This record gives sequence, C-alpha cells and structure tokens, in this order.
Amino acid sequence: MVEPLLELRHLKKNFGALVVTDDVSLAVEPGELHAIIGPNGAGKTTLIHQISGFLSSASGEVLLGGQDITRLSMHERVRRGLARSFQITSILPGFSALENVALAVQARSGSSFRFFGDASRERGLNELAMDCLEQVGLGDRAFATAGFLSHGEKRQLELAIALATRPRLLLLDEPLAGTGHDDSQRVVETLRALKSRITIVLIEHDMDAVFSLADRVSVLVYGRVIATDTPVAIRANAEVRTAYLGEEV
Repeated sequence: MVEPLLELRHLKKNFGALVVTDDVSLAVEPGELHAIIGPNGAGKTTLIHQISGFLSSASGEVLLGGQDITRLSMHERVRRGLARSFQITSILPGFSALENVALAVQARSGSSFRFFGDASRERGLNELAMDCLEQVGLGDRAFATAGFLSHGEKRQLELAIALATRPRLLLLDEPLAGTGHDDSQRVVETLRALKSRITIVLIEHDMDAVFSLADRVSVLVYGRVIATDTPVAIRANAEVRTAYLGEEV
C-alpha cells in the first residue's frame, strides 16, 4: 500500500461559535491530482489555509510524507516541499517572466538575495527558471514583461514560480478564476501536463475542468467531507448531486 503524500486527520477550525471545517480527514496519494469541490462557504479555502499553515487548526493533524507538520510555520512547510500559489513571491509586473522565476529560484537556493538585477545575470538561475517556464508552456514568453501577460499567462507564471520552490505538493485555490475561455484552456492544459509529475490539490469551481483533470474528488459541504471518489463515481453520487452538483451535472 502506497503511503499518502498528504494526510489530514480530523482537522477542525472554528471562528468563535462558527465551525468552518469539521473533522476533515482525507489522504492524497503521490502523483495524484486531488480536487476539493463544494458550494461557497463550504470551508474549502479555510482547509487549504490549514494545510499550508496560513491558519492553525483547533484540532487534528496534517502529515506530509508521513511526517507531522501540524505545528510548522508556512515557511517551514515550504522547505518541506509544500507550495501554494498565493504564498509564492508576487508577480513583479515590471520584470520579465524569466526574471520573476529566477528570483524565486534564487530565494529557494538560499543564495544572497540581491534584488536589483543580480538574479538575471546568473546563468544557473536562468537555466532553472527557463526549465520552470517551459514546464508550464511559457518558454516562448520568457522575456515578455510580466505586467503585459494575459490573465491566463499570469496564472501560468504563478505556477512556474511555485515550481521554482521544487515542491512535492502544490496547493491551487481556483487557478481558473477570472480567466476567459482561451486562457482557461491554456491553464487546464498546463495542469494536465504537470499532473503525475507533481502531486496537486486543486480547489476549483469549473466542474468541466475538475472532472477532466482530477484522479479523485473530495466533496466538502458545511465543513465536512461527504464523499471522496473518482470523478465518475462523484457524478453518480446521489448525496453529492443533492448537496452540491445539482443541475451542474
């Protein structure tokens, strides 16, 4: 039996009397793209915050590669191999795509962080940064100014920056939000190329994308996981259809 890369055990988070995540347990296998879906207010983003370390949990455990990381800071979790797109250095609009990723590579390598220009002159940083850009389909946009990229390309650049931290697990919170059809398709194809090479936990409201990408889907309703199964089984699950999917399927 394969040991889960990520395991959540009875996670709970409340804000005063409001329980947001309630006894959440699930396991994500190595190389899996595991989607978490549910209605607005279900607790999905709070759960991602708990996994990433942005929020502490009232109770429960988070294990990464079998190691308990429940009490580690966000920074320490990144060093253990957990990355989340919003935690990574923000896109610098006046810098090229390559420079944005090179700075992330530089930060991850632990080299001195001389911000203005040094990263762009280091061959090793550029080679690693270019590799990350090529992985997300932005190799031909390496020298484009980040601020002039399309919204979808900026999402891809965020993924490249995340990859620069060499994560074992990537947490993505609605990467398709705000994208048009063409950009959405570009991001979906990027995620399709990344899956199996890196373990991904995905929150997304675009059900077409979820069911085409996910290996397994967990459904969160009122802070509780009501089902975890393959996309086909989730589509057919009567409880899921009643609680969330409804007319969407």
